[in-house]
Amino acid sequence: MAGQIPDIIALARAGTGKGAARTARREGLVPGIVYGGGGEPLPINLPYNALLKQLKAGRFLSTLFNLKVEGHEDVRVICRGVQRHVVKDLPTHVDLMRLKRTSRVSLFIPVEVIGHEECPALRKGGVLTMVRPEVELRCTAGDIPESITVSIAGLEIGDTVTISNVTLPDGTRATIDRDFVIANLSAPAGLLSSGSEDDDAEAGPEAEEAPAAD
Repeated sequence: MAGQIPDIIALARAGTGKGAARTARREGLVPGIVYGGGGEPLPINLPYNALLKQLKAGRFLSTLFNLKVEGHEDVRVICRGVQRHVVKDLPTHVDLMRLKRTSRVSLFIPVEVIGHEECPALRKGGVLTMVRPEVELRCTAGDIPESITVSIAGLEIGDTVTISNVTLPDGTRATIDRDFVIANLSAPAGLLSSGSEDDDAEAGPEAEEAPAAD
């Protein structure tokens, strides 16, 4: 289970309609609605600055949040839409959907790499490059993994780690069907450069043009 589900703190909104929404915006709040999950729709207001910070952090539409509203039980939600000002591109309304534990969602899960000490490539000075430090997985809201683990033990320079090398939690699958690369192990830049220079040196004499015939 994911242990660090970020919070969204909101206020219950008494009024609805355009008038109430305009009032909320004047007070530095962004109106929103929470729906689904077998409950009644709940109008809310979100603090503008906190919402903007979360939007700038990225992947707001694919992150599971813990919604906290005073007077209501905490509930897990995922954003299903952010309306923005047509000119300023700033948030003007947010739609949040409640999730049951059995609901299936697509979320980006961090990749944890193990086996550094048993990796021949790293012992030879190789470089580990994370192509995908996060992988988007389809899973149930009640069984979201905190991370997925990949091992680089025994890997040599030039080897790669793909999603097929990863044992995913039961009931979880990647949203991309193909066998995509998560990480690769490459030679250090200095070795690559010296190798190129050696190749040029070896090719030099052969590449010289023969003297022109008299």
